[in-house]
Amino acid sequence: MTSLGARVSLSAGFVLAIFVILTGIALDRAFHDSARSARQDRLQAQLFLLMAAAEVDARGTLSMPAPLAEAKFSLPGSGLYAHITDARGAVVWRSASAVGVAPPFQSLLHAGEKRFDELPDVAGQPFYVQSLGVNWSSGGARHAFTFSVSEDLAELSAQLNRYRRSLWGWLGAMAALLLLVQAAVLRWGLLPLRRAAAELAAIEAGRQEQLRGVYPREVKQLTDNLNTLLVHERASQKRYRDALADLAHSLKTPLAVMRGALAGGPTALAATVDEEVVKMDRIVQYQLQRAATAGPSSRLAAPVPIRPVAAKIVASLAKVYHDKAIATTIAIDDTAAFHGDEGDLMELLGNLLDNACKWCGKTVRIAVEQDDGLVITVEDDGPGVGEAEAQQLLQRGVRADQAVPGHGIGLAVVRDIVAAYQGQITIGHSALGGAAVRVVLSAR
Repeated sequence: MTSLGARVSLSAGFVLAIFVILTGIALDRAFHDSARSARQDRLQAQLFLLMAAAEVDARGTLSMPAPLAEAKFSLPGSGLYAHITDARGAVVWRSASAVGVAPPFQSLLHAGEKRFDELPDVAGQPFYVQSLGVNWSSGGARHAFTFSVSEDLAELSAQLNRYRRSLWGWLGAMAALLLLVQAAVLRWGLLPLRRAAAELAAIEAGRQEQLRGVYPREVKQLTDNLNTLLVHERASQKRYRDALADLAHSLKTPLAVMRGALAGGPTALAATVDEEVVKMDRIVQYQLQRAATAGPSSRLAAPVPIRPVAAKIVASLAKVYHDKAIATTIAIDDTAAFHGDEGDLMELLGNLLDNACKWCGKTVRIAVEQDDGLVITVEDDGPGVGEAEAQQLLQRGVRADQAVPGHGIGLAVVRDIVAAYQGQITIGHSALGGAAVRVVLSAR
């Protein structure tokens, strides 16, 4: 598995290589086209100089002066050659530079016809050939000629080779420099991730408990969620340890009672065992639920809509308490959401509504308000809960076997879930005449 830095470096290097290659090809093509165009213009100028120097008499005989403006026409093998043909294609003049050389030429062109070609000689060497057909008026007669200039491409090829060596050398140096700069920028850019990895290694080694570094906003959300996950994991482990310790402690009393009942005879033993088994079952249920509480979720987790969960629980309880024909009012906005585990929300609402339905006369009401935090209120029209009972139910550390008779473990579970979310729970009097349980949770 390659590292993130290696992946980015390989990707950037591949993109840079493509860019350099395409840039080199484009510049090479642009230089070649520019050089070709310049040669064409130069050869055309040489044609016009030849035409300016030429003289035609009344019989159509063409003559050229010995010294020409372009010295290369007088130097054998100079690479620049010219010749002129008449209307039959016969050569009437050839430059001194073409002696002993067979460059390619155009021999017959119509008057006004102009051509520029790249043609090979007999040995296959390429030449640029610029030709022009003219009608020359002399002594009242018109005489047709074809002026043709040819240039060897050896000089141009050497120039292109020098340019290409220089071009690819500079592009290669630029690519190497860009790769070095890219490596430095990448190392600097990935520094927060390396620092986070080092902190995670320190957490694994037990040298620190959370990520404490200051990170860019693109990484901060990740580190914050990792910290939330670490806190959540430690809280879950603590809940499991506490639940196991409390379970062991809570079961000591029922076991001691049953042990003592062994000396009281079969009748006393059966009654005692039955009572204590029920109590032990309630203790085990409570401690298992307490350990299973998930606690606050990461900021990346999707919020849980509250109204659908409440409606589902109300529908289920309506079947359980169908004989009472309870009228349940749900005052929850569709936008209200719980930032936590859906199972915790169902346990919280389920226990609150179950207690309300159990103790109500005919009416239960659940309301949720959401602003900076979340406020859940469940009310009923039952006998209510006395202040002393309310204090006992909400007292921290009260075990399930010590709960107020009749209320079971429901409110104890609610109390522990609210504590896991660092919220508050209060029990008071409802406007409906019974109890009102109010749960306040923070925004996260």
